[in-house]
Amino acid sequence: MYEAPDRYKRLISARLPGGESAGLAAGESSDESSPLRDVQLISRAHLAPFFAAANIIAALLMAEVLWTAVGSILLLPWFLAVAGLNLGAMQLARTQSITCVGRSGRRVPQWLMVGEVVARAVAWLWLPLYLFHTLDPSNQVIAASLMAGLGIGALGLVVVPPCATAWMISFTCGVVGALFMGRHTVPFQHMLSIVFTIGVAIFGVLTVARWAFRQIKTNADVGSQSESASLLLQEYEQRGVGWLWAVDSENRVTYISSRMSTLLGRPAGQLLGHSLPALLGGHAELGRVLLEKQPFNSLDMELSTARGTRWVSMAGDPIIDTAGRFEGFRGVGSDITEIRQTQERLTHLANVDVLSGLPNRGRVRQLLGEALRGATSGNVPCAIMFLDLDGFKPVNDTFGHPKGDAVLRAVAKRLVDEVGADGHVGRMGGDEFAIVVTDGQSRRKVEHLADRIIQAIKEPYLIDQTEIRIGVSVGCAFGPIDGATVDDLILKADLALYQAKDAGRGCARYFSSELQSEQEDRVRLETDLRQAIASKQFHLAFQPLINARNQKLIGFEALIRWNHPKRGFVPPNVFIPVAEESGLMTAIGDWVIDEACRAAASWPEPITVALNISPKQIVQPALPNTVSESLARYKLAGNRIELEVTEGVFLGDHGSTLDTLKRLRQLGVGIALDDFGTGYSSIGYLNKAVFHKLKIDGSFVREAGSRPENVAIIQSIVQLAKSFRMSVTAEGVETAEDFERMRDLGCDIIQGYLFGKPLAYERANEMVLGLGAKRMAG
Repeated sequence: MYEAPDRYKRLISARLPGGESAGLAAGESSDESSPLRDVQLISRAHLAPFFAAANIIAALLMAEVLWTAVGSILLLPWFLAVAGLNLGAMQLARTQSITCVGRSGRRVPQWLMVGEVVARAVAWLWLPLYLFHTLDPSNQVIAASLMAGLGIGALGLVVVPPCATAWMISFTCGVVGALFMGRHTVPFQHMLSIVFTIGVAIFGVLTVARWAFRQIKTNADVGSQSESASLLLQEYEQRGVGWLWAVDSENRVTYISSRMSTLLGRPAGQLLGHSLPALLGGHAELGRVLLEKQPFNSLDMELSTARGTRWVSMAGDPIIDTAGRFEGFRGVGSDITEIRQTQERLTHLANVDVLSGLPNRGRVRQLLGEALRGATSGNVPCAIMFLDLDGFKPVNDTFGHPKGDAVLRAVAKRLVDEVGADGHVGRMGGDEFAIVVTDGQSRRKVEHLADRIIQAIKEPYLIDQTEIRIGVSVGCAFGPIDGATVDDLILKADLALYQAKDAGRGCARYFSSELQSEQEDRVRLETDLRQAIASKQFHLAFQPLINARNQKLIGFEALIRWNHPKRGFVPPNVFIPVAEESGLMTAIGDWVIDEACRAAASWPEPITVALNISPKQIVQPALPNTVSESLARYKLAGNRIELEVTEGVFLGDHGSTLDTLKRLRQLGVGIALDDFGTGYSSIGYLNKAVFHKLKIDGSFVREAGSRPENVAIIQSIVQLAKSFRMSVTAEGVETAEDFERMRDLGCDIIQGYLFGKPLAYERANEMVLGLGAKRMAG
């Protein structure tokens, strides 16, 4: 039978890097390859000499008792037959313990083993029983006692309970038969003694047989489990999946895989006996978890090796002996360098604007948050500058997007050169840039930087022998003086930028009390919003969602619109930030959810409705209840509604956000991650099993025709989505070329002006009715 190597036995309970146990439960084995049968055959062979010797010695004693009755005429052949039969059976048991075990061993039928035992019992008993009536009473007592005593010899058969039972039955019958024949000659007290002996023998042998069978069955099960786990661990090492390790109570290495020793650049023999944390570069976190003597998992560490910097992930379990004493650790590890590099590349793509190579909007927010925290704690103000290029739109319209992109890259370079080490330059999108100044203590220095930037940007650009001139307007706010939060500072810098635009462009303005009029207008807008909620001034517009494969309508995205009685059309990007800041977003969002469910319920089942959920609303614990009530109110299935969230929902404490998203998914509602890749990197949250769709921002789609980098990003996003079994929607598809490109890149759903602008409910309903008519005609 296969015996697991000691090094693998010590590691049977090690856990794989993901946390699962490497041990396997023993399954039910077939009769053709039973570990229990193997253990029985081996144990039977070990006990065979004892059993044979007991039979032969008992036969010799019986021959002496029978000598006076029959002499050597029958006794010698009988004794030789018993001895030969037992010695042959002993040799057969030894042979079977070698040739009949393991997966390739021949099966030994149980009836054959029982038959052999019965044959040996009959061979032993026939002559004493045949001559029993000829013996004098004293010899009859001795003969019966020998038969009863030999019954106890069944102890040599306890590993195979049926054989032990057969032996006891045979000798019990023999003793009972002998006593029946000697009932008139054997004294009664001797009969009781003999019966007591055979009774105790029966009880003792059967008890020992049951205990022995349980023991060998347990050993067989453990052996099977050890074998399976050992094979798994061997394959785990040999296939290059990971490596195994073990340390003693002093954290000294007692076993380490050759793959790990190769990674460390030293033979395994030189690693044994050394401290594992020291071998891995003195990693403090590893030393801490080993001192805690608790299981740990997914401990990532950076190692300096001859092959350069490598990342490994380790998991381990403490070794506790039967007395409860700590004996060390055993565990597994794997090289995750390639995984880390892939994650870093994706994170970089998600944080960087591909056109300019500068930090994107989400990254700028992060940098501003860090600068604001430093300013608050260090009492040194920071500053945020918002820059909007003047006259850039005509560049695109006149010279085309390729030259426009070249101008944007040139602007980015000039900004980086002017700012230098004084701050961080980022691109917010389009022709908007931002600068985070970490040290804004000197207002004059910040103003001088703004003036230099304005002068640098208005210098002419020579693009493909074409001279292009543009300007820039700058709005600036200081933190925490002008705002104590990122959003507040951004709003103040925006207000300053609007003032610079109103002042004639090509200048810099700074947030001050003079801008309070705009703030007052914001307050008036908030009041108008409250009235709009009460008087139901909002309505939804529906933009078609098209199946990329067959160009059929599959749903709409619901977009909120506000027509104010005096202001007229108020864009969502104007009133939604005000609603979020003033706490009105929940009421507006609840209305949007209810209205979207009402519209979806009026359309046939294949049509779905997607709607945007504000980051302010997604953190509300009551959101799943609101969605559930609307679904129930209109008797609408959850999968007819899709909620879109942006990556910004993960900027704060994401624990409650993930909980809310999971509760929504339990309702059957779809969750889409909107504008993926333009903001905060949420790649780490894609494996939380809450998203079913990624939406590629329109800026990637529109620039994909001229920017190979955009195509590479879109391919990465599509591959990432498919690996998580998500669908992909491409936004901002405005031309047939955009559509074909997105379809060929693997996008599942198309959205954009090519297939329709946002429509009123009545126009959207006409599209749905037209689709239904086509299906009926088909």
